[in-house]
Amino acid sequence: MFAEELKTIRRLGIRHVLLQLLNFASVIASGLMIWKGLGLITNSESPIVVVLSGSMEPAFYRGDLLFLTNPANVPYHTGDITVYKVPGGQIPIVHRVLETRGVVRRASSSAKKAAAKGLADEGKEGAVLRTQPEAEVEQLLLTKGDNNHIDDIDLYEGLEWLERRHVVGKVRGFLPYIGYVTIAMNDFPKLKYALLGILGLVALVQRE
Repeated sequence: MFAEELKTIRRLGIRHVLLQLLNFASVIASGLMIWKGLGLITNSESPIVVVLSGSMEPAFYRGDLLFLTNPANVPYHTGDITVYKVPGGQIPIVHRVLETRGVVRRASSSAKKAAAKGLADEGKEGAVLRTQPEAEVEQLLLTKGDNNHIDDIDLYEGLEWLERRHVVGKVRGFLPYIGYVTIAMNDFPKLKYALLGILGLVALVQRE
């Protein structure tokens, strides 16, 4: 099947083959650097994702390519479309925020001192008011697919709410159906290896 290509590789010589391999590796490295750079800019571990199911129809369809950002210290709101991944989950999930809640996780040492002083001077109510500015509030989220009848609690792997650390990002834009290439390669692994092999072979036999 690749007899002519193999003859071409032998004719070009080992030096040319090594040079083409180096060029191919540099292309791969450049792609990885761009991906990491996008992650730093968007504050998201995965700034581009593909919709894999129809749970968000008609907003998004299977194969749509989504662009995400995850700004630090910016709260999410009801109606935002987020991508999240919980521990134990195999793939990220694209669903809409149905409800949000703020929970005080812990207070700083200064807040605790203010609370103690407030209890002595103003009573319990005054102490609560003093601790609020210093307390650390974590946002919790409840999500649901637009095309689903129930919320996502069953998808949270035992959690009752999503924590901010589970959120990959908020959808900022999309390209329809572009991600079907990724879906095809995941559904048919042999196709992925064949494409990679063809690309590598082309890189080896090209003269420039």
